[in-house]
Amino acid sequence: MRTQQNNHIFFQPSNPRIPSINPTPFPFPFPFPMKAFTLFGTSDTLSLFGVAALASSSSPSPSISISISSRSYAFRNQRSFPQRLFFCRAENADGSVSLVNVPPNLLLAEREEAKAVLNLFLRKQGMSRVNAIRKIKQLDLFIDHLISRLHTVYKTRYLVGRELTTLEIRDALIPYLDELLEEHGDNLVDALEYFPIPIVKEKSEEIDQNPPADIIEPSTTHASSLSSANSKKLTAMARVSDIGETPNLPPHVVYLEDLGMDLEVIKEVIRKFPAFAYYSLEGKIKPVVEFLVDLGIAKSDIPVIISKRPQLCGISLTENLIPTMAFLEDLGVDKKKWAKVIYRFPALLTYSRSKLQATVDFLYEMGLSSEEVGKVLTRFPSIISYSVEEKLRPTAHYFHSVGVNGGVLMSRCPQAFGLNIETSLKPVTEFFMQKGYHMADVAVMASRYGALYTFSVAENLVPKWEYFLTMGYPKSELVKFPQYFGYSLEERIKRRHEIVKESGVRLLLNQVLSLSDEDFDRVLKRKVKKKNACA
Repeated sequence: MRTQQNNHIFFQPSNPRIPSINPTPFPFPFPFPMKAFTLFGTSDTLSLFGVAALASSSSPSPSISISISSRSYAFRNQRSFPQRLFFCRAENADGSVSLVNVPPNLLLAEREEAKAVLNLFLRKQGMSRVNAIRKIKQLDLFIDHLISRLHTVYKTRYLVGRELTTLEIRDALIPYLDELLEEHGDNLVDALEYFPIPIVKEKSEEIDQNPPADIIEPSTTHASSLSSANSKKLTAMARVSDIGETPNLPPHVVYLEDLGMDLEVIKEVIRKFPAFAYYSLEGKIKPVVEFLVDLGIAKSDIPVIISKRPQLCGISLTENLIPTMAFLEDLGVDKKKWAKVIYRFPALLTYSRSKLQATVDFLYEMGLSSEEVGKVLTRFPSIISYSVEEKLRPTAHYFHSVGVNGGVLMSRCPQAFGLNIETSLKPVTEFFMQKGYHMADVAVMASRYGALYTFSVAENLVPKWEYFLTMGYPKSELVKFPQYFGYSLEERIKRRHEIVKESGVRLLLNQVLSLSDEDFDRVLKRKVKKKNACA
């Protein structure tokens, strides 16, 4: 409720359950040019019961009394505001100054809605309801960040005092969370937990020093949150710097060194992933290492796995790793080959179930059987890292356009689906077309030997093609045996061709290259003997 006495404006709580405070008028002159301001607080601010004032450059200087947490804060000749408040600049058409009240219940509602959106998002990534709730309790800094983002996106709504709808809140936050997921992938949960360490870029510090006039300035709370987070990052970096410079190394460093992990490698892991510096030895690192060893992974391979995916050590065995492995086994991963699978692609165990299921669904869509799906996941687990809509599906469409059966190619050479269409796949197709082959020939060659598309045109196809022209075979021989391009030019192709040439007989290209040395010698001697008998 607003009252005005002698050009002074006062605000009292309209809620009868909030104790009334007798305000004392204080003049509030503004000795600097003003735009219109909108004051609002984050959800963890002191309770703001009422703030509003109207003034123009020609009107008498108003005074403002602000009731916060049952206390009265008055300002006289001050530019600073109470802690835990922040504001955004805006300009009204008439040049007037407006301070629009954001009720505490609205701020609380925004915070709860942001939590609900984040909860739903985490669960879509495969996290259980209980784990999502538990994790959100640890993400206060990131929740504040989401609220700040709402105030940025809907700045004009606050200027007119309009409450955001649930749909508007979700429309602002969900696309943003999707962007973070795309940027950080399976590292997202760690990025949120240590926010803003993995998310805020180094150059942002320079930007924050001089924020544009049309965006929300950080509140004291937000600034202190950033300071706290930056302090964490500095602490992690300090741990890196201190490693090796003192006689008493941290326990987890000693443990990793005993496993054969080089000290410089440990430092590099922490530089790239500061959260690793906070992992406890007994609570996180050691249990995961022992679990991996029990699976059959050699201790000498553990440093490589940790270097590739340090986040693996931060995942709960009982709540995440083991259930994820069981889920993948149901999808067809050979449980007898877990050691090889994890060594090849340790990140596999850090992906959400929704991501895993989406990739498997696409493989079935391509026509693979459950057995073939299991073989693909076992032989080439990194297929999971490819985006279905941005990578796998467009690649499948390209292969279909040139007549190649994508399902057959996927089952035989899933690596081909990780290649860039413009820089890797099209040049291979164009190479054979330029050599006089038809598109149907290329499709047959690719179906028979999927790895054909994984070879470099300049470094592999060109030199082997040029040598093939000297061997005296028709071009159709390569359609029958495209595996020719998979053999070493110097160690296999040239050496065996010279032997055949010296013997004076002729063998099929397949016989020259695919047979073992023993079988090759036997076939060659038989041919020579037959030739001599005929002579």
